[in-house]
This record gives sequence, structure tokens and C-alpha cells, in this order.
Amino acid sequence: DKMGKFLQADGGTIFLDEIATASQQLQVKLLRVLQDREFEPVGGTKTHKVDCRLVLATNENLEQMVAEGKFRQDLYYRINVISLTQPPLRERVGDIPLLAEHYLQHFIEQVGKQMEGIDDEAIQLMQRYSWPGNVRELVNVIERAVVLANSKRITVNDLPDSIHKQIDAGNVAAHFAGNNLKSALANPERQILIEALEAHGWNRQQTAKMLGVNRTTLYKKMKKFEITFEKCHN
Repeated sequence: DKMGKFLQADGGTIFLDEIATASQQLQVKLLRVLQDREFEPVGGTKTHKVDCRLVLATNENLEQMVAEGKFRQDLYYRINVISLTQPPLRERVGDIPLLAEHYLQHFIEQVGKQMEGIDDEAIQLMQRYSWPGNVRELVNVIERAVVLANSKRITVNDLPDSIHKQIDAGNVAAHFAGNNLKSALANPERQILIEALEAHGWNRQQTAKMLGVNRTTLYKKMKKFEITFEKCHN
């Protein structure tokens, strides 16, 4: 018989990530472990006593999930003894260089590749990104960069398109900074329209919203300046 995780952790600590995704069945088992310090292994009938500390993590709002009936209230109160909140990575931009360097060294050793570091421009670009996937996304970005890099340093060219597109969209939005299309006519209008479309992947609805015009106006402007995806990419 395989020894279950709780038996392996007897007398120690067990870490359960993404607890918000636990099924109702698993939630019941966890509650039993916390209340009675006992459980039955999957497929087993014998009850085992266990004494271990539980550390759980989630990026969901468990209190809200309880209110919506998606998470057991009794379990929530059992696990919510000491709560530590980790701010999202976008609010800890000062940590990005340290984390990036740490995982760079990790993947250099794992891949067996000779690299010297990360360019300052690449670090600055990462610090301007919002990181919706938090540290896990950063880890994936660094791993990808190590694998694909053609030089001994990671450059902005080694970062994924998702980062570049978000930064480009932010630059275009900042360009308008509360102004609408009419107030931007002092600039080359055709180029502004193309930059806005590129920043939003040629999504007309999102582009029009960012420019502060309706889609009909945007279509008319595109027709006036003969702007099409094909012409701009040939």
C-alpha cells in the first residue's frame, strides 16, 4: 500500500497549494483531519490518526467563496487561524530583479547553459508589466528566455510578446492621457491610429474604446487613411 501524503507528514508540516480548488469531498476530509486528527486513505477503510501542521495557499478570496457557497464555512474558520497576505508581484516591482536573477541561476543550472545575466532594459520592461500570473508567470518567462536566448545575456527580445503588447498598449494610452482623438490631431493622425490598432492586436472595439471614439468613427478614419492590416504588414 502507498503511504498517503498525510501519513508522510505525520509529526511535520504539509503544504497544500490552491486550496480554493479543492473538491467538496476533499474539503470534508481536510475538516476531519483538522477537527479529529484522523482520516481514511483513498480506497482504504482503515482510519489513521495523524498529527501534522497544515499550511495552505490560495490566490482566491475564500471569504467571498464561502458567501457564494463554493467553499465550506466550517473549513474556512478552521484554516483561517493565522493569515498572511502576499501582495501581487505588480505591487512589488523592487522584487522583480532579485526573483528574475534567482530563477535565472536556477534554470541555467537545470539547462546547463552558460549565461551572464539579464540586461537592464529587460529588467525595466518586466518591472512595467502587470504580471497577472504573479511569480509563476515570472518563473515561466525566465525559463523560456533561458531556453531561447541566443546570447549570454537575456535581452528584451527574449521576453514573450504578451509583455511587449501590454507595454505598447500602455504607451499608446499614455500618449492620449485623458484626451480623445480630436485633441490628438496635432500629431500624425494616421500613425496614431496604426499604433493604437497594433497595440490592441487590431481589435477595433478595444481600439475605439481606448481612443474615446465609437467604432463607426474609427472605421471611417481607417477608410479615410486607407488603413488595413494587410497594407500595414506588407
